[in-house]
Order: sequence, then C-alpha cells, then structure tokens
Amino acid sequence: MELHSLLSQDAVRIFSSTTSKKRLFQEIGEVMETVSNVPSGRAFDALQERESLGPTGVGHGVALPHARIAGVEHVVGVFARLEKPLDFDSVDRLPVDLVFALFAPEEAGVEHLKALALVSRTMRDPALCAKLRANGDAATLHALLTDVRATRAA
Repeated sequence: MELHSLLSQDAVRIFSSTTSKKRLFQEIGEVMETVSNVPSGRAFDALQERESLGPTGVGHGVALPHARIAGVEHVVGVFARLEKPLDFDSVDRLPVDLVFALFAPEEAGVEHLKALALVSRTMRDPALCAKLRANGDAATLHALLTDVRATRAA
C-alpha cells in the first residue's frame, strides 16, 4: 500500500480560516463528498463519533482522524494543512496544523490498519512535516506526500 493510492490530488487542501475541530471535520466532509461521493454529513458524523472515543492528535502538530464509513469502497485519505493551528487535545498539548484523515469501508479490517500505520509512519517524519508546513500549494503538498521514496524512507 502506498499513499498515492489513498490520496488524490483533489483531496489535499489548505484551510486558512478553520476555527474549530468541528468546523474542520465539516470541511473534511465536504472534501470527501467531492472526491468519493460520500455525503459530507455522513463523513462529518463518522469523524465526530470516532473523536468522541479519544482525541486523534498524535503530537508534533499532527492529527490523524479516521473512521469507518458506509459508502466508501476502499480507504480514502484527505489531507489538510491549517494556516491557523487548532487545539486537538494532542498527547503533547501542541496545536495541530497538519491533518491526515482516513475513511475506510465499514468492513475493512487489515486494510484500514495498514493505511493508518502508513500514514502514521509518514507523518512522523520531521523533515517531511517541515516541507509540508513550508509550502502553500496543494499540488506541491500532494507531491510531497505521495513521493514513493519519501514515504518508504519515513
């Protein structure tokens, strides 16, 4: 599994005015509707429900919200760089500015876990995160995330 199979260029966004986790999840839901035809409200509800189980902020300014959702045929990712970091109740208490959301089919077991592990490994790379924070172009962010050499090295 590689990130380019999870993340389309249309699913990479830069949000400049997101003011809350709830609003972020609404915006991610809107992106999901665009890239996978899953109703935005269903994606939003799934993220909210998962977040109620425990925060998905993993530290170092990164969050990995994820959910299983009806209507998704394979694991789909949405990446967002936030210009205004948000409190995500992260383990290190740092605000989040890099968000990689994953949506998996309801029946996906191993596929969902493999995708989550891949994204987690990738987003733990401090050099990659620095490049993501330094770029303001969604196409560049997509290229950085889906570069096979970079994701294998992470």
